[in-house]
Amino acid sequence: MAALVPAADPSALSRGPARVTLYSWIVFALSFGLLISDYMARQVLNAVFPLLKAEWALSDTQLGWLSGVVALMVGLLTFPLSLAADRWGRVRSLAVMAALWSLATLLCAAAANYGQMLAGRLMVGVGEAAYGSVGIAVVISVFPRRLRATLSAAFMAGGLFGQVLGVALGGEISASHGWRTAFLVIGLSGLALALAYALIVRERLIADIAGPAARPAGGGSLPLRALFAGRCVRQVYTASGIQLFAAGALPAWLPSYFNRYYDLPVNTASRLAALLLLACGCGMILCGMASDRLAVAHPDRKFQLAIGYSLGSAITLTLALLLPAGPAQIALLAIAMFLVAGTTGPAGAMVANLTPLAIHGTAFATLTLAHNLLGLAPGPIATGWLADAIGLHEAFRFLPFASLLAAWLFFRARGSYAADLAALEAARTHRAVGGRDQRRVDLT
Repeated sequence: MAALVPAADPSALSRGPARVTLYSWIVFALSFGLLISDYMARQVLNAVFPLLKAEWALSDTQLGWLSGVVALMVGLLTFPLSLAADRWGRVRSLAVMAALWSLATLLCAAAANYGQMLAGRLMVGVGEAAYGSVGIAVVISVFPRRLRATLSAAFMAGGLFGQVLGVALGGEISASHGWRTAFLVIGLSGLALALAYALIVRERLIADIAGPAARPAGGGSLPLRALFAGRCVRQVYTASGIQLFAAGALPAWLPSYFNRYYDLPVNTASRLAALLLLACGCGMILCGMASDRLAVAHPDRKFQLAIGYSLGSAITLTLALLLPAGPAQIALLAIAMFLVAGTTGPAGAMVANLTPLAIHGTAFATLTLAHNLLGLAPGPIATGWLADAIGLHEAFRFLPFASLLAAWLFFRARGSYAADLAALEAARTHRAVGGRDQRRVDLT
């Protein structure tokens, strides 16, 4: 009889790699760069809203759809495409996604009318659909568990930095060379990054670093119901998505807001909006770091922080909209932007801790679906619709209500966090024991 194969340590299955390697950082850098490209392709449009509105005589509702259709496609397709990437190879899938959204951005540069631009934007959304969820799953798989909230926040902040660059560069390029050139430059840079990713990042090396943490215990597949096994994770998905309603609306409409209410030209309005988006990206990273540091001994502090970020963004945005245009309003808008996406780090860590590592690609797809269908897609569209009816400034006044609802949902989720973590650990232990028994049978 052959010797028994030792069972995997169930706690090790939840931790991931024990240390950080140089290749881990290379993977992070390239994945981060592609995420920046992703959001540059998504947000360059917002910088040229005033130009498209004038050239094609568009309504704010139409402009809102050009922005929101990307998030809508991401929301609809992120789950099936992330599930496919988990099965067929995450690295290969990421390179194909990046090439697709870059080519779609080039199609937008050639659009002759609103219908063609809408079709191009739809294809941008198809390409971007699963990048965020699959990309963060690849990144998390090559880093220790203790860095999850920081990495989740930093990776997602890449999207905000991409928005900053997309809005700032889009505004500058379109002001000097036309809006088509802005799309052209961003599309070509995305193609170059996609090629570099395909050449440098390898599935086999990722698997070697991640080790057994990236595979279900016993070699079997985990059921998809593990994505929703506890009440806590379901409420975290919902709360995190609703909080991003304002985080989707503000980046889309701030350039137009400054153009209309501050009477700034397109490039100046884009620069000012880009500074506020930079505050949002910094807030995502710093709020995620605070979550990692403050929740080491008290895991439920992630919920306290998420509630605080949601309430803080609602209060500061409300106060900002009570003030007239000027430096005080901009300062409060900057604080609101710093806090509005601060929940992404804690929420990403909660989802990672509440779901098995082997299906993190699909788990983050579920979180991305919630982000897009509940926040990033309806935020710009609903704000544009309201702006046509009551004006953009008045439409902004509705955004704090979404953050208040998110804070309440995070509060409710907190009550079952500890119990759901214990249930997940018990399930891991059961799978590990089952895998050991199966190996004993196979080797007898």
